[in-house]
Formats: sequence, structure tokens, C-alpha cells
Amino acid sequence: MNPPAGSATTEADFRRLVEPYRAELHAHCYRMLGSVHDAEDALQDAMLRAWRGLPRFQGRSSLRSWLYRIATNTSLDVIARRPKRVLPIASEAVASRRRDRDLGADPHGGAGEPLVESAWVEPYPDERLGVEDGLAAPAARYERRESVELAFIAAVQHLPATQRAVLILRDVLGFSARESAEMLDTTVQSVNSALRRARSAVDERLPAQSQQATLRALGDDDVRTLVERYMEALERGDVDAIVGMLAEEATWSMPPCTEWYRGQEAIAGFLIAGPCRERWRHRPARANGQPAVGCYRWDAERGSYAAAVLDVLTLDGGRIAEVTAFLTPEIFRRFGLPDELPPGSRPAAGL
Repeated sequence: MNPPAGSATTEADFRRLVEPYRAELHAHCYRMLGSVHDAEDALQDAMLRAWRGLPRFQGRSSLRSWLYRIATNTSLDVIARRPKRVLPIASEAVASRRRDRDLGADPHGGAGEPLVESAWVEPYPDERLGVEDGLAAPAARYERRESVELAFIAAVQHLPATQRAVLILRDVLGFSARESAEMLDTTVQSVNSALRRARSAVDERLPAQSQQATLRALGDDDVRTLVERYMEALERGDVDAIVGMLAEEATWSMPPCTEWYRGQEAIAGFLIAGPCRERWRHRPARANGQPAVGCYRWDAERGSYAAAVLDVLTLDGGRIAEVTAFLTPEIFRRFGLPDELPPGSRPAAGL
């Protein structure tokens, strides 16, 4: 970066100044954009804008508020530039069914396309990027990990850009209406109006209980056992065992494909015809504050198990309500997962 004209602050000084906020700003950009790749680009652009604008920062607000203003407006610029993309995920299928049950798939079987639109949603390595537990501020309505759950990210992508920004600034980060208005160059009245509309729209799409509340109720040991049973059943190709772990109206989606399945019978048919015909190995992970599984498929040409799918599990009590199977093996390293496993890798039962 070239130093801003008239600034005595060095680039090293600037980096030390903003580094404590980098992780939370990255999470903010992800909430706004639903994409880790876009969040990384937006954060880099925001840091460049902050560096160039440093001489104009006169301390009228806190450094944190100033950085959030820049990151928010940078994300809004990204939203304005990019085309709308369609990627139904299981959370959206369930939300749509709950609202009007007008879906593109038979409720008892088969694949279809939910009649909903959402931006491209990617899984987020919250633990590796430092998303903390608890509320960001006393006035926040959502815990920090709740606000990166798949259901929340998918829900806010449906909001108009300004409503999305207001909801995240107010209800996730706990900024006041006045602070939010200053960040967005608008009025307090406009912020309050946008917040009412955003809350109503998001509440329609979110489940009654967050994943964080569900995971706390289950406890770490039960969650770990559930994930281990899931991995073991997949490796055995035991369709009955997998289906026995699913909620009655569970969904299975495969971003970036629009194909998805709902209900135990439909998912069983899909597993028999596809995944359970392959040889797999698995490793546990975490994504979006939820349990996840890195799935490795046997590759005869490579002579190893190659990264193939990241399954993010959404739980309902002690059952799996949604499997969001991201068919993007290039993301494995973000989650601390290797690109491949050697042929002698032990099955999940031996982990």
C-alpha cells in the first residue's frame, strides 16, 4: 500500500492499529455477503480505503466504528455490483415450506428446486477465524456464533442491502440507531424503519431455536457421538443407519447444485443411488458454528481418498434436520482439513 498523502503513520503502524479488528470485520463482511471469497476481497478493499482515508479520521467516532463504517459500505458496493445468483440450500427449502409449502419437489420424494432465491452461500470456518462466543454488545439480539449459522446467513441474503446492513449493525453488533445512521449516511428514523422490516422478514425464515441453543442442550459429548455415528454409517454405506439419524422431514442439499431432497424416503433413495455406492473416509470439522464433516472419496487414479464434500449438519434435538453438502473440495484447507487421506487411513470408528 502507498502511504496516504500527509500521513506520518507508517504501514506497519496502521497494520498494528487495525489488526485487533480484522477477524470481526471479516465475519461482518461474510454476514453481509454470504461468501468467504467475497468477504476476503471486501475486507482487503476496506483496509485499503481505511489506509487511504486515515488522514481524514479525526477521532469523532471510535476506531472500531470507523472501520465498521468502511467495511459496511464496501460490502454494500460489492452487493450493488454483483449479479443475483440462485443457490437454494436446505434452510431455504424448509423456510419456504413453512411459509407457503409451494415447492418444486414432491414432499415425499425426489429432487426439485425450491421457489426461492438467495445469494451464493458458502460455509464459514468460524473457529479458525476467531468468531467468539457470546454477544458482541449488550444491545445485540443475536450471539456472534448464531449470526454465522447457515440459517441466519441464508435469511439475511434475502433482505435488501440497506436492511441487511441495518439488521447486522443493530442486532448482531449492537450499534445504536444513531451510530448506524452515521455509518450509512442516513437518518435515525430511516434506520429504525429498515430495522422493523428486516426483523420481520428474518424472523419468518429462522427456526424457533438457534443451533447454538440446540448444541448447548445436547452437550459436547452427545454432539460428538452423533457426528461419529454419522461418519461411521456413511463409511459402511449403511443407509438404514443414516436415515435413522434423520428428522422425519430432513433435507439434503448440495451447493452449488440446485438439486435437493426432503424426507427420509427421498434421502434414502438418493443415498442408495449415489453416495453409498462409493468408498469414503471422513474427518470431523466445524463450520458456521455447527458440526461438520469433511468427506473424502476413494480416487483409484490417485491411490488415495480425495477431498470431495463438506457436510454441514443442522440439528433438531438429537436428530439431523439438514445436511448441507458443499461440493467444493477446494475449501477444505480453510477448515484445517487436508486435501487427501492416504489409502491406509482408518475409518471414522478408529478416530
